[in-house]
Amino acid sequence: MSKLEGDPHFNYSDPLVMQRFSDKDLITTLQAQLHSLQKRLGELEIENAKLSSQLSECPCYRIKDRVDHTLGTDVSSILGEEDIKTCCVREQAVSLTRNKNLKKRTSGHKNTSTQNYSKRFVALKIMYFGQRFYGFASEAQMDPTVESEIFKALEKTRLLVGDKQESQYSRCGRTDKGVSSVGQVIALFLRSNLKGSDQNCGDPGKGEIDYVRLLNRVLPNDIRVLGWCPAPMDFHARFTCLSREYKYLFWTKNLDLMVMESAGKKLVGEHDFRNFCRMDAVNVHNYRRNITSFEISPCSERFGDNRLFAMIIKGSAFLWHQVRCLVAVLFMIGQGLESPNNLGKLCACTLRMSANLINSKLPSFTRLC
Repeated sequence: MSKLEGDPHFNYSDPLVMQRFSDKDLITTLQAQLHSLQKRLGELEIENAKLSSQLSECPCYRIKDRVDHTLGTDVSSILGEEDIKTCCVREQAVSLTRNKNLKKRTSGHKNTSTQNYSKRFVALKIMYFGQRFYGFASEAQMDPTVESEIFKALEKTRLLVGDKQESQYSRCGRTDKGVSSVGQVIALFLRSNLKGSDQNCGDPGKGEIDYVRLLNRVLPNDIRVLGWCPAPMDFHARFTCLSREYKYLFWTKNLDLMVMESAGKKLVGEHDFRNFCRMDAVNVHNYRRNITSFEISPCSERFGDNRLFAMIIKGSAFLWHQVRCLVAVLFMIGQGLESPNNLGKLCACTLRMSANLINSKLPSFTRLC
């Protein structure tokens, strides 16, 4: 009820008053309808924009637009909208099938590469210059390492069969930061061109993947694969290794080589080398190791009166940082800073090693046989 209707002086019998009252209600109603229509129009425009965007992605309608432009007429008047809709549905079905097949190929690629391809257990001989690497083993949690670069190359060339455990990966040894190698050996399963029976033929490389060429194409220049050979299933790069050889290159200035070599000869044989390593009580319980040979030999390089020499230490196995500590002590003996007699005491564990020697950084090469 309006204000006028509640007024006691309101004259219902006056036609002019009633006309003015009806016109006001009509205007209010029309304004409300107009607002509702404007709101609905806005909603329809948004919905139309969404449909137009979806329609523009349809290949059928893109073709229709090109044909309309070329013929100067509406092709739907010739084909009919139902024909175009049918074509659109067919195109969507083809696109969906294509995407499913692509997903199958993508998701099944790893399974195909690891299961359907033939594989072969091989040993790879690797050379690397260790100056920029944080050692060989990737477990150091520091990048780059030689091992991480090798596995990147194996994955890039799709030679790898599964992960490290699935490929039965083993390595001959772990070298420290800055140490180079001319004979590191690793063993693992790699993809093969040959079936099981063909792998036992006389020539192991006949018809086989050229592992050396393929890997060297993607490895960094300071890592090279020198060769490969088929390996028996019981081969383990670490435990089957017969010997390991370290070579330290150094200039002879201010060093007494005769005293150094005489002291080094005392290291030959089996000794307790716990004073010459970084302790690893969790993984190592036996600190006895056998050094089979020690020698200091001259190289051909000279720099004035100074000459380059090589200290070569060979043994069946070594402890963590063992060779580094041995060489550091021998250099101190060669400079007259340490008595040669203390070397025997260190091996007998009657004298403790200085921590500074364990942390010494000396460049070396290692060769594993």
